[in-house]
Amino acid sequence: MALDKIGIAKRIAQEIKDGMYINLGIGIPTLVANYIPEGIDVVLQSENGLLGIGPFPVDEEVDPDLINAGKQTISMRPGSVLFNSAESFAMIRGGHVNLTILGAMEVSENGDIANWKIPGKMVKGMGGAMDLVASAENIIVAMQHRSREGESKLLKECRLPLTGIRCVKKIITDLAVLEVLPEGGFKLLERAPGVSAEEIQEATEGKLIIDPNVKEIQI
Repeated sequence: MALDKIGIAKRIAQEIKDGMYINLGIGIPTLVANYIPEGIDVVLQSENGLLGIGPFPVDEEVDPDLINAGKQTISMRPGSVLFNSAESFAMIRGGHVNLTILGAMEVSENGDIANWKIPGKMVKGMGGAMDLVASAENIIVAMQHRSREGESKLLKECRLPLTGIRCVKKIITDLAVLEVLPEGGFKLLERAPGVSAEEIQEATEGKLIIDPNVKEIQI
């Protein structure tokens, strides 16, 4: 069975280490805030000027003035702070974010990412993605392995306008956990329960390196 969005978020949460400062991108990455492992203390940052984001609020605790970069209502942990976007981007560009978790439309086997624009479609702007991919110590991508049309989103080369080059370290999809190798190529680390390595190979256009003893994802 392929993972759903919650399953992807739960698996990404396993990558989080105590003490990290983390930026969660729009889409699946925002769900990770709900699945931080117990005993792990991290600080979640949003580029619109929030530091110390908590899980999504229950209905009776929603504050319409507290939103993340994706305009979702959020909760704030004790000790959290609010500041303007100039200070937020100074934090990002200064290299003070340990881990960035982003969605993507395409990732290449060299670690290039395209996640901000589809030609011919109106967009409000690129947001903070380009700053994040240029500055973060570690970048994990959360995405579906295939497009709605059934085409691979893990490619030899990205076809959409790039957000960043050679920056993605790991990808977690509905089918697999993959590492982007320094020399190029996707290394299959884990596969979704019931999904075979052959199915993942068929869904991956870019170069895929398969360990014969690849294990199943545990969440």
